[in-house]
Amino acid sequence: MLQQPEVTRRSALRAMGIAGLGFAARAGFGAAAAKATAFALCGDESHNSDYIRAALTSNLVEDAGLSIDFTDEEKLLSYESLKTYKILIMFRDGLRFPHGYYQAMYWTGKPEDIVSVPPLEKKIGGFPHGVGWMTPEQGKGIKAWVQEGGSLWAFHNNSQASLMNKDYRDVEGAIYTGHPPIRPYKVHIVNREHPITRGVGDFVVTDEQHYVTYDKDPKYVLARSINENSLDYTDQAGRRSNSAESVWAYDYGKGRVCFMAPGHMIAVLWNPEYIKMQKNAVKWLLHEA
Repeated sequence: MLQQPEVTRRSALRAMGIAGLGFAARAGFGAAAAKATAFALCGDESHNSDYIRAALTSNLVEDAGLSIDFTDEEKLLSYESLKTYKILIMFRDGLRFPHGYYQAMYWTGKPEDIVSVPPLEKKIGGFPHGVGWMTPEQGKGIKAWVQEGGSLWAFHNNSQASLMNKDYRDVEGAIYTGHPPIRPYKVHIVNREHPITRGVGDFVVTDEQHYVTYDKDPKYVLARSINENSLDYTDQAGRRSNSAESVWAYDYGKGRVCFMAPGHMIAVLWNPEYIKMQKNAVKWLLHEA
């Protein structure tokens, strides 16, 4: 007779998360989620939530002791739901695709190439193809929550969400202005005295080098991305450069804000120096450093 494997609390939680990222990885929200420190909204058309969850679970949960509720359901984000958390992790852009999208990983054909018997009754894609998901109420709610003491930790393409929400842009501090193809670039630390970058050396990643219009004081910039292979990029604002703001952090009311641009692939998030930076950020965002 086969012996049943022991089901640990961690394995059970992982199974729940794998079963559906539309729900929290833990017991739930509200009072049941009060034991979790961070709420993570992650995943979009171009960034599968699985690699984000895997990387952040390893870096922040297992190695840094941060408890996180993961979800890809934007409707779960509100001022009321944030009250039980200390950190909001935003690792997704600002678009949702209500009509779906025809492209999938490893297949880049055209809609007319799709064979379906019987034919599809609904048109995939269409216009507008992507629509903004963050409501004015959500933007105002995040702003109020951070001002009252919460901490926003935004990653990678989340600056695109600021294009469609004025209040959220004011908190996050920038808007997305494009990126060149995936290629190597250096993350150069410009402030080595800040708790987030203390002890972190320059590092090189193969990633999307995101460009932004940065709104805040330059003194809050902790690192810049630099392409050292003489490869410039002209962003959507018409500016041509090989460098952009990549990491910044500042106090916002009683709360704190940190933005980290690298993160298109799991290899980027697992760069050893970047892991150091993420671990440092946990302490700073929790007001422990």
